[in-house]
Amino acid sequence: MPESNLLAQTAREKKVLAEYHLGSASFQFLMAVSTPSSASTAQIRTKCRQDHGSRGGESHCKWLERTLRRSHLPNSFHQKDESDITPEVVDSRMRLRPERCTLSRRDLLRNLGGFVGGGGALSLLPTSLFAQSSYTAESRRPQPQDRKFHSDAVESYIASICKSISDPMLANLFTDCFPNTLDTTVQPGTYEGKPDTAVLTGDIPAMWLRDSSAQVWPYLVLASKDARLRSLLEGVIRRQVRCILIDPYANCFMADLNAPPLEWSRNDQTEMKQGVGERKYELDSLCYPIRLAHGYWKNTGDTGPFDSQWKLAMQTVLRTMQVQQRKHDPGPYHFQRRAFNPTDTLVNGIGGPLKPNGLIASAFRPSDDACIFPFLVPANLFAVTSLRQLSTMANNVLHDSAMANEARALADEVSAAVCHHAIFPTSAGTIWAYEIDGYGSHICMDDANAPSLLSLPYLDCSPDAALYSRTRSFVWSQQNPWFFRGIAGEGIGSPHIGRDSIWPMSQIIYALTSDSSTQIKRTIESLKESTAGTGFVHESYNRNDAASFTRAWFAWANTLFGELIGKTIERYPHLLT
Repeated sequence: MPESNLLAQTAREKKVLAEYHLGSASFQFLMAVSTPSSASTAQIRTKCRQDHGSRGGESHCKWLERTLRRSHLPNSFHQKDESDITPEVVDSRMRLRPERCTLSRRDLLRNLGGFVGGGGALSLLPTSLFAQSSYTAESRRPQPQDRKFHSDAVESYIASICKSISDPMLANLFTDCFPNTLDTTVQPGTYEGKPDTAVLTGDIPAMWLRDSSAQVWPYLVLASKDARLRSLLEGVIRRQVRCILIDPYANCFMADLNAPPLEWSRNDQTEMKQGVGERKYELDSLCYPIRLAHGYWKNTGDTGPFDSQWKLAMQTVLRTMQVQQRKHDPGPYHFQRRAFNPTDTLVNGIGGPLKPNGLIASAFRPSDDACIFPFLVPANLFAVTSLRQLSTMANNVLHDSAMANEARALADEVSAAVCHHAIFPTSAGTIWAYEIDGYGSHICMDDANAPSLLSLPYLDCSPDAALYSRTRSFVWSQQNPWFFRGIAGEGIGSPHIGRDSIWPMSQIIYALTSDSSTQIKRTIESLKESTAGTGFVHESYNRNDAASFTRAWFAWANTLFGELIGKTIERYPHLLT
């Protein structure tokens, strides 16, 4: 189309071009490269300079080039130059939030993750600019015959939620992410004639007690509507019971309990048992199965999984927590690993020194990194809630008042200890510490992995709303050494990956625990852009480049994102319409 005709289309289109700071040359260039083209890098630079001048054009064209390198366009675009674009150029695009629009070049959009991660300029152009057809992103879900599990209730839920989402890209992201655990990670079967379900974490062929509980959690509300789904969830509970009875100090188990452990665990100096994938003792790994069991019971009313084996596993959990209060000695657990990263092993095999105070020690964090101080505060707050849930189930399901009283007494002891020892002053008022040692030493920070201080209300373990509010403000700021802000987003990271990496999980939790519709909407937009065009949520991404990410297949983050979208529709339906 001649340039004069293009610019004369409508006043509305002229306005959009101006809003995007795209002159006609760059616009026509984008039109040209959405089909096979022999355009060269030199042509890209020429077009950009026509619109933005020498300096601005240079930055603008680098942005275009980086985006095109991530696509499946001709080799002439795949340059070696990885220079960062200037913040001014990207910031101008990240601030743009024009009306929803569509593109007809489906293949281009599917691969141009940089346009999404860098601000969505191309993906948000109005429909009329590309009037040939509407945007219909291809699903990243496996073909129906290749999915690990099918649930009619889940599929109906996906369809109903999507009806309330006006942004087709967000609707497709939800459609791909919410069922990701069921589509790709579950291995339903039977053991001794009863349901038995292994749940892989994603790209690692093993089952974490924490991850598996969290991965299936959003499906609990649908279990009463789908007998097959209910059976699958019962199988997860029963498999977790088998795992706890193998070793309550292990965080991870093989899907095939006869398989050797994960490769990096095979030389660990610890008491490895058959079926264990990795043996890092993490307090939250004992809490999550209680949360899942309690949630299943509350949502379905089914008491079938809570038999003598479940009771034995819960008694094992209680004994382990009591031992790890370390009132008399460190207990039987020890762990050491030859590792380049000191967070992968424990000092002297048991971790740092502590002074017993009623709290429960944890050797490792939910990130699988070693604790600096052994009393991990969010895990202890989580334990309080979990023990009270266990007490309720012991009374009402097991009809064992002695067990119920024991769980309640431990919960009360830990609750009193955490409120007495784990609150520290700041210039803005008192906040929860992240870790303490009982001697007075403490760390004020937060990690992206849940349980975290940020996640306390999400896990129903925040006993003081005002204290949480101050803590939340602290951890979602640069006072937290593991909070990062950049041109690609802002959020909490983790030593597990390293500095400058934002974990989408922290952003999801931030939105799930927010009462601000503005915060929620802004966070969802950021999460959408952080996928870098892959169609899935990742473990982490660089604060300045969403295309630099870890773990393309991380089912927990995907399903948690789906939970966020569903709850947002429930609480604030107008935000996504």
